[in-house]
Amino acid sequence: MRDVAQGLELAGTLIELDVREEEYVRLLGYPRGWQLEGRALELANWARDWYAPNGRPWFYARQAESFEISGDSISIDGAQFASKRMQTTLQQAGAHSVILVAVSAGPEAEAEAHRRWEDGKPDEYFFLEIFGSAVVEHLAAITGARLCAWAEGQGMAVLPHYSPGYPEWDVAEQPHLLNLMQRTQRQPFPSPLEVFETGMLRPKKTLLAVFGLTRHTERLQKLSDLIPCENCSFGPCQFRRAPYRHAPRSIGEQVPVRVPALDANANYTVNKKALKRWAEERLTLRENPDGSFDALFLYEGSTCTNKSLMFHYAVTLGTPEEGYPILKQSCVPAPGDQNHTLMCQFIEDSTALMGAIDREQPLQGKKLDAVLSWWRTPVGAGCYCDQASRDHKWGLVLETIHYALAQKENTQNTDFL
Repeated sequence: MRDVAQGLELAGTLIELDVREEEYVRLLGYPRGWQLEGRALELANWARDWYAPNGRPWFYARQAESFEISGDSISIDGAQFASKRMQTTLQQAGAHSVILVAVSAGPEAEAEAHRRWEDGKPDEYFFLEIFGSAVVEHLAAITGARLCAWAEGQGMAVLPHYSPGYPEWDVAEQPHLLNLMQRTQRQPFPSPLEVFETGMLRPKKTLLAVFGLTRHTERLQKLSDLIPCENCSFGPCQFRRAPYRHAPRSIGEQVPVRVPALDANANYTVNKKALKRWAEERLTLRENPDGSFDALFLYEGSTCTNKSLMFHYAVTLGTPEEGYPILKQSCVPAPGDQNHTLMCQFIEDSTALMGAIDREQPLQGKKLDAVLSWWRTPVGAGCYCDQASRDHKWGLVLETIHYALAQKENTQNTDFL
C-alpha cells in the first residue's frame, strides 16, 4: 500500500486466503450455525483445497483525484454516475473523496467449475462456484480493513462500499465504472478484467465498488447506517469500533417511528402456524449493508414416484422503504440432491423441465405484498412437473418470506435475523 502524491493506490495478489467457514456455509444456503457433514463437508473441503494452490485472488484500490456531487449526479474523476442511495450516504457522511476498488477471485475457479459441469459433476461445480463468491466477499472485507488502517493514520474514516447493481444504482453503469478505473489507473490489475454491455463482469466472481472517504468521523457515530464496522464482516480487524450488527441505541435516544412496509396480520393462503414453522426451520434471511435482503428457502417435496427431493429458493428483495421489491429469484436443486432427476418430466425432457424452472420468476419487479393477491391454482403435488405445481411452491416461499419480514417489522426484534 502506498500513498503517493496523486493519492492512494494499491494492487496485489494474495497467496493465502482465510475464508471464514461461517461465511462459506451461509453462501451455500445453510441456516446460521449449521455444521457441514457427510458429502457436503467433503465437497466444501474439496473446493477449498482446490482453490488454495490454483486460485489467484487479487485486489485493486485507488483514491479518486476529483470528486463532486452536483444535483443528482456524482462526478468521479470527470465521470458521471447516478445513484440516489450512494449519493445520500456520501452527503450524510460529509465525504470529501472516494476510493475505487476492484476485487476478484480470478478466472481459475470459474474455468475449473465449468469443466466440472461439462464432466457431469454438478455438485463440484456448485461448491466451487460458491467458494468463488465467498472469496470475493472476503476480499472486499479485507480490502476495506486495509483502507480503514490507512484512513486511521490520516484522521479519516472509510464508509461502507457500494456497487453497481445494488438498490438505486443501475448495474448498467458497471461498464462505465470499470472504464473509469482502467482509464485512470497507474498500476494495472493483477489479471485481465472485462465487462459486457449488460454489466456482467468476466471473470464473474469479481466486484467493483466505491468506498466513501470522510474527515467527519464524528458523524458516523450519529448515523448508525454509516458506521463502517457494523457493515464489515472482517472479524480480526484491529480498528473495529462496533460489532458486526446494528448496535443498540443509547439510553434516552429517540427512536423514529416508521410505518411498517408489510402487514403483520395479512391474510395468507397458508396457515400462519405453518408459515411460522417454515420461517424458523427452512428460511434464512440476511440484511445487506445497503438495506436490501437476501432470503434462502429450503423446500422439501417428493417426486412423482414418492422419492424425497430438495430445492433451494433464493430471493433478493429491496429495502423496506421501497416496499421490499422482488429484485432477483432463482430455484435450483439443493446441493447433493439427485432425486430431482427421477421426476417423470425430467426423465422425458430434462432440458425443458430445468429450463422452465430456471426461467420462471413470478412477481419479479413487484413489491412483496403482491403475493397476497396473486391467484394460483391450489395444488399439493410435491414434484415440479407442471407449472401449477411450480407456481404453488413459489407462493409458499414468498408467503413465508412475507410472514417472516412482517413479524420482524412488527416486533422490531433485530435478533430475528
